[in-house]
This record gives sequence, structure tokens and C-alpha cells, in this order.
Amino acid sequence: MQADRRDGRTDRPRPERVERAERVRRLDLPQIRRRRPLPEYDPDAFGRLSERIARFLGTGRFIVWMTVVILLWVVWNIAAPSGLRWDEYPFIFLTLVLSLQASYAAPLILLAQNRQSDRDRVSLEQDRARHERSIADTEYLTREVAALRMGLGEVATRDWIRSELEELLKDLDQQRPAESDQRDR
Repeated sequence: MQADRRDGRTDRPRPERVERAERVRRLDLPQIRRRRPLPEYDPDAFGRLSERIARFLGTGRFIVWMTVVILLWVVWNIAAPSGLRWDEYPFIFLTLVLSLQASYAAPLILLAQNRQSDRDRVSLEQDRARHERSIADTEYLTREVAALRMGLGEVATRDWIRSELEELLKDLDQQRPAESDQRDR
């Protein structure tokens, strides 16, 4: 189950939808009346559709097709016989069609931008959490390395043992002549 909605709900079917689906399949049970007069829709599906449309509106292909359609419209309504023209020179119907297209395109683009900003916000939160974990890991490793260095400071190294043994040998060598002199007497 994905929890990709902002309110934290998952994509599980609601019990009334499951029950309604079961009743539609069964002919021996009465149908449940809808509580809403408007049809239900999936906001995520609508959002995905709006993103696809907004993505298409932002391409060169859309601009080329729109230019071709407008040019054909204008050429037809200027060059065609007067009985076949549907939009005379001021091209009021063309203006209406373009205004209608713009009035639908703007909200779809805004919806797509809102969905993208929601995805960016989630990604930013995940990056922030990952960054905090890496900082905590780095601090932990720094403390461990410092503890190892302190522990190594107390550990006898080979060079230190060698120097201590050399000093003991020198002390023994110095004590031997003194001992041999005392025996001789």
C-alpha cells in the first residue's frame, strides 16, 4: 500500500466502495443510493492526467500543432468560399477557442506544479533526514576514532618496548661491573 497522499491515507478501497462493488455484482441485493450528486473521481488519476497535459503543453510539438491549426483556420476563413466560412475576419470564434484553451491550460499547469512541489517537499524531507543520519554517523565514527587514539596512547608499542628493554640492558650493563668489583674484593 502506498501512502502518497498528503493526508496520510492509503490507497485501500473504502468499505462502502467494496460493499457497493459487491452489491453491483449481486443481483439479489438492492443497490445503495449514492450520497453525492456528483460523480466520484480519483484525484491521483486526475493529477496524473493533468501532469501529462501540462507536459504536452510545454513542448515544441504543441506549439507547432497549435500554429498549424491557427494558420489553417485563418487561411480557410479568408480563402474559402463565403458559404463555407465559419469565422469571418475578426476571427471572434478563434479568439473564443484560444481563450477557452488558455482557461483550461492554466489550472492544469498549476495543478501539475502543485503536485511537483509536493514531490519536491517529500524529497527534501528525505534528503534532510538522510543528511541528519549521515551527520550522526560521522559524529559517532569521530568519537570512536578518538577513543581508539586515546586507547592506542596507553598501549605499549614495539618501539616503546624496545627502548625500555634497551634502557634495562644499559642499567644491567652498568650494574655488572659494579657487582664484579664487589665480588673481587
